[in-house]
Amino acid sequence: MGQLEDMAMFVRIVESGSITKAAEQLNTAKSAVSRRLKDLETRLGSQLISRTTRQSNLTEAGELYYERANSILNEVDALNEQAGGAPTRIEGTLKMTAPHTFGLMHLTDALHEFACKHPKLKFELDFSDRQVDLVEEGYELAIRISELQDSSYQAKRLALIRFVLCASPDYLDKKGVPEKPEHLAQFEFLQYSLSRQNTVHLTNAQGQKHRIEMNSKIMASNGSFLVDMAARGHGIIYIPTFIAHQKLASGELVPVLEDYLLPTLNAYAVYPKNRFLSQRCRHLIDFLAQRFGDQPYWDQTA
Repeated sequence: MGQLEDMAMFVRIVESGSITKAAEQLNTAKSAVSRRLKDLETRLGSQLISRTTRQSNLTEAGELYYERANSILNEVDALNEQAGGAPTRIEGTLKMTAPHTFGLMHLTDALHEFACKHPKLKFELDFSDRQVDLVEEGYELAIRISELQDSSYQAKRLALIRFVLCASPDYLDKKGVPEKPEHLAQFEFLQYSLSRQNTVHLTNAQGQKHRIEMNSKIMASNGSFLVDMAARGHGIIYIPTFIAHQKLASGELVPVLEDYLLPTLNAYAVYPKNRFLSQRCRHLIDFLAQRFGDQPYWDQTA
């Protein structure tokens, strides 16, 4: 193994938190990783990781080596990509996670197109609404729709996520159409249970804000299910347009209180800070940002 491979191995040990986890992520024996780390330290003449029976910590030399190794790996990757104007070879395995509904509805076509452009690339995908620890579980990339708070990650915005209040025409024929935010208190709601939000915030053209509590008839952890139930007349739904756009376009759902503004979120590509970011990851992030953007296709049909 060369020095760059040893650097990448050391970076993986640091970011995964242990030799054992690094070995699992590299799909190799723990003894092999431990031996390579020892050989690296011998060659450098300095201990990089202080190891005891209970824990491992970076030494001062290890912290410096980790920072410089990350920088060098990124520079080498960029140099390889640019050298001679040769086409970039995107290969290896890209391990990523994304929200379940967004992933199935909007990443399928995108990843199909990206995979066709890069046939040597392999994917390991987790479509789940759970909050994945990227470093702990060895993921390169996550798609997240939220207000980002974790400073240990870096992020690139992929799309603006808009929300809509809507219901089926039949439901509104029976219950009436709300004309003011306070009228929403009289209606039944279908609520996404993982959002931890039981209120709707609306703002009128004059900037006046309204906060309405949802009277939830049905709560569920899947947005597609809630959209289907709303289309069948079970209540009003407050949902991202990327989930409801097809039924809005078909008329199975119709918006209400359109003169009021609703909060927005962003979809981000998230990856660990200071980690060596592979070509495959960088190219996919740029590809998705260009594909979605501030006016994503689902808002053009909704």
